Amino acid sequence: MPMIQAKNLWKTYGDNVVLERLNINVNAGEFITMVGTSGCGKSTFLKMLLGMEVPSSGELLLDGKPIRTEPDQSRGIVFQQYSVFPHLSVLENVIIAREFEHSPLLGKLFGKQKRKVVDEAKALLESVGLSHALHRYPHELSGGMKQRLAIAQALIRQPRILLLDEPFGALDPGIRADMHQLILKLWQEHQLTVFMVTHDLSEGFYLGTRLWVFDKLRRDNQAPTAYGANITYDLPITKRSAEMPAELKKITQETNER
Repeated sequence: MPMIQAKNLWKTYGDNVVLERLNINVNAGEFITMVGTSGCGKSTFLKMLLGMEVPSSGELLLDGKPIRTEPDQSRGIVFQQYSVFPHLSVLENVIIAREFEHSPLLGKLFGKQKRKVVDEAKALLESVGLSHALHRYPHELSGGMKQRLAIAQALIRQPRILLLDEPFGALDPGIRADMHQLILKLWQEHQLTVFMVTHDLSEGFYLGTRLWVFDKLRRDNQAPTAYGANITYDLPITKRSAEMPAELKKITQETNER
């Protein structure tokens, strides 16, 4: 059975149709990159995977069962804006999720349990290259370091699915390239299933094992919100390369002309 299934999935907000007739299967371990014009439903689909949004009709299934309507341990997310707590150190930012998991009322752990969580957090921070910054605060970190911290926050609860919403869009090219290598390493080491929204087609092709292009299959200029987007291209990527294939260049051209 596929890990994720969408069956005739629709998402609407009143008369505004965002997604329509979406049917997909995703197996565990795939790295799905999603591209398309702004407002075509990529982030909306990501939010439905997280449980922040619910389908208007149709089904979105995880292991054959409807996805829970609130975030849980199986799904972690990293946004473009750094979702870190400014009053906590790097180490504290990572362990807080585990503290609230084990102690929902106090948000604190003690003794052996605390030491175990701290050791887990330190190992994870080492894997994302932040072992030298355990006691720094977010205002003392660069943009790339903050995003590494956000990734560590998402992974500390050992999710099966990692959701990335344009996580590298605000980073400089050199830092972005380093983050690409990091996310590929973590994907393999943690055996994750990844869904990533990006506006950069070459990034989507380089990182993903499968690239989805979201676009509308039908349009009405008199009623621009009457129809929603679907996945117009579902491209398997069998070879990692920084070079964009001809088919993707054509899609880029079509997107830029709109």
